[in-house]
Amino acid sequence: MLPASDSDQLAPKASGIVRPARRPAGWVAPGPQPRTPDREDVWPGPGEDLCYLAGDFRILQRVDGHRWSADDLVTAWYAIEQLRHAPPRRAVDLGCGIGTVLLFVAWAFPEARVTGVEAQDVSFGLARRSLAWNGVDDRCAVRFGDLREASTTEGLEGAELVTGTPPYLPKGTGIESSKVQCGPCRFEWRGGVEDYALAAARLLAEDAPFVGCAASRQRPRVEAAAAGAGLVLERYRDIVPREGKDPLFSIYVMRRPAAARAPEIEPPLVLRGKDGRFTAAFDEVRRVMGMPVER
Repeated sequence: MLPASDSDQLAPKASGIVRPARRPAGWVAPGPQPRTPDREDVWPGPGEDLCYLAGDFRILQRVDGHRWSADDLVTAWYAIEQLRHAPPRRAVDLGCGIGTVLLFVAWAFPEARVTGVEAQDVSFGLARRSLAWNGVDDRCAVRFGDLREASTTEGLEGAELVTGTPPYLPKGTGIESSKVQCGPCRFEWRGGVEDYALAAARLLAEDAPFVGCAASRQRPRVEAAAAGAGLVLERYRDIVPREGKDPLFSIYVMRRPAAARAPEIEPPLVLRGKDGRFTAAFDEVRRVMGMPVER
């Protein structure tokens, strides 16, 4: 394994794009350092890029496919904040896609064993290679399969954190993108929040949270999904893309009834002000998640 300071010298092995760091002068990346193996397959191939994520951790993505976004970042941050006082030893990310939330959790909790579940072969392959690039594949893994099937998650019970970013749209309610990965990332090919909640309920330790996201207009559906899975919707928070706009999506926490605190609707998190710049609140989220902040 090579430390991060030495990993860029291997970049010529990449036939894809290696994105450069964009950091303020003097900024030092927090968190654990990646341990990149001397293997060509962990570098981006044609049609792929390698981008910075948290600290010096990076992620592989298709240039023309599904890419990580604010809902992944904010969901991971919200999950991590629930467990700052008691870092999890085992975590599961349902429908992990290219591994964004999985990698954020692995970066924030360097001792945790984190497992992702993913049913799209392209995303599954990218996630596995990203784990290897960051050198965390000795404690993190991705299982290929449908999260609705108990056999896919067998042996993952007792997780101290479960996360998931379900697609927001039932099939047939919109026009699906023809781009690779994008259709199932936005439309419910393999279930929605109800299925994620049921899967989480199978896996959660007694006092552990399930943290996810949904379209803001779907709060009644999220409440019903929690109840249907035998969970309680404990916390809910709208995410506003820009001051003055309607909420874009919401993040939530579910727990088993015996462990749940009094339900709470938190104030919205606004990502950008009217001037288009990140708000101080979102800058703080980004700082906590190992991203450079310059004000």
